Amino acid sequence: MKATKIFAVIGLMMFAFSASMNAQVSATATASATIVTPISISNTANLNFGNLGVNASAGTVVMSTAGVRSVTGGCTLPAVAGSPAVASFTVNGVANYTYAITLPATATTISSGANNMTVDTWTSSPSSTGTLNGSGTQTLTVGATLHVAGSQAAGTYTSATPFSVTVNYN
Repeated sequence: MKATKIFAVIGLMMFAFSASMNAQVSATATASATIVTPISISNTANLNFGNLGVNASAGTVVMSTAGVRSVTGGCTLPAVAGSPAVASFTVNGVANYTYAITLPATATTISSGANNMTVDTWTSSPSSTGTLNGSGTQTLTVGATLHVAGSQAAGTYTSATPFSVTVNYN
């Protein structure tokens, strides 16, 4: 019986030690980070509404993101178009990443001497989100609306301050 007690005590001690040894376990993990190529944007063409005519009525010239002009009101498009063009940008970054596009929130004034017109209602293609191709590039085009006063003075109108287009990875 004494031997049974000794075996029982030894068994309980072994159980107690093994239970405390298995009560706490741990694992490890590593930390890492990947720095991606910064997104960039560069201008390849400026927005140009081309040549236009105007009578006594105010009007607009809309430049679509595809480079197609349309007019309203007293504006006309003469046979000699000038050099109409959408603003064009090249966006570069990590292949197949998406990015957000932010266009100007306010109008830009273009001037010829003391005479002014405004450009607003900015549009882009792609519209609000772009996707870089497998090489990490995409062309972004921007169109807008030019507001022309009735009997607007003749001249070459340009903006003193360029407008900004911003891109950010999503």
